[in-house]
Amino acid sequence: MNFLIIGADAAGMSAASRAKRSMPEMAVTVLEMTHDVSYSACGMPYNIAAPEKAIEDLVVREADVFRKKQGINLLTGHRVDAIFPKEKTVSGTTHKGEKFEFSYDKLLIATGGSPIVPDLPGFDLPGVLGLKSLDHGRKIKAFIDEHNVKKAVIIGMGYIGLEMCEALRSRSIEVAMVKPNPRFLPWMTQELSEKVQKEVKANGGKLHLGHAVQKIKPANTGLSVVCEDLSLDADMVIVAIGITPNSECAVNAGLEISIRNSISVDRGLKTSDESIYAAGDCADAYHVVTGEKTFIPLALRANRAGWAVADNICGKPTELEGVVGTSVFKVFNLQIARTGLTSKESLKYGFDPAEVVIKTRSRAHAHPGSTPIQVHLIGDKKSGRLLGAQMVGKEGVAHRINAVAVALHNRMTVERFSQTDLAYAPPFSPVWDPLLTAANQLLKRM
Repeated sequence: MNFLIIGADAAGMSAASRAKRSMPEMAVTVLEMTHDVSYSACGMPYNIAAPEKAIEDLVVREADVFRKKQGINLLTGHRVDAIFPKEKTVSGTTHKGEKFEFSYDKLLIATGGSPIVPDLPGFDLPGVLGLKSLDHGRKIKAFIDEHNVKKAVIIGMGYIGLEMCEALRSRSIEVAMVKPNPRFLPWMTQELSEKVQKEVKANGGKLHLGHAVQKIKPANTGLSVVCEDLSLDADMVIVAIGITPNSECAVNAGLEISIRNSISVDRGLKTSDESIYAAGDCADAYHVVTGEKTFIPLALRANRAGWAVADNICGKPTELEGVVGTSVFKVFNLQIARTGLTSKESLKYGFDPAEVVIKTRSRAHAHPGSTPIQVHLIGDKKSGRLLGAQMVGKEGVAHRINAVAVALHNRMTVERFSQTDLAYAPPFSPVWDPLLTAANQLLKRM
């Protein structure tokens, strides 16, 4: 079998490695448009925060390891321009401008995503940078050093924007953040959102909510981000308003497209073409709670989907149940986590949500180091099902959210979840874990 993969990061290299382990005789070729493969993109803000560290520290496995130890034909600097499903071929161009063509028996599209860049004046100016690929991180670090950046503007206030705010503040760079939505973290319940907002402000982040950027223009100090009633000067601008799937080749090949222009796949990661799969940030997924298609591009899903593709083409039928959107990120001294549906999403999908926000302690009340932790829990009044959770605190958040994720995957009711046997010791939790306290309070609302 001739297995061809487009894209050499999480989904692509997970699929290539697993396929080779399962069927060493299989011909596996990976085409990667950049020269970077298999790296930890999620670690880039933390690497940028440390000027002494090379961005290459984030590379998990060098390209030559895949080539020499695993026998994978990994070709970097190869950009695929077109897919021809009827002929089962792809064509493209190398970084040297040379044309190429490859045939396949099975094809995996693992082209990832790209930062969303508004079609507005000045977003192509030097010093206006996005963050998704390793090369983006490389360019940001180089720009900070070469231009002695003292002031930055971040457009957007999502996960990446907030992580970059912390990274830049740790390097004593002034940071202003701007976005059109007047609500900070609009997916989060107001009480928890306000706590995160205060944390950003307390650490020097200047927030400008409700201001739509109209353009970026050169200024005496470097750049100026212009809104209708506001101008923000900067040496560097980070664009962090989300990512878009790299699905252009799939669209042009006539494959079925889904939410936010992601590639539509079934539970076995197969596209609308029997011989073509898609995985990672370019593909959609099923949401476990709603049963509907969703687009939640996260690292674990990409790696797991790559494995599933390899298993399927190697004759081991595999389907993925889906995702519940579990995520966690750090903002200065706070941990912020979520899983499942928000209240707004619950209503959208036909549930009758009840919700509760509780504030308790991360450890036993008398134990040193105990800090406040807030939990927002949502349940469905009609079925009793647990629907989602959000948490904010200085400790104990990042791993507690996993308990809710497991409950969602098992379609537990709030009542059943309230009876789970969670661990207790004073250094780690009160006798009644914050999740159990929230579940007990939610039951009263249901």
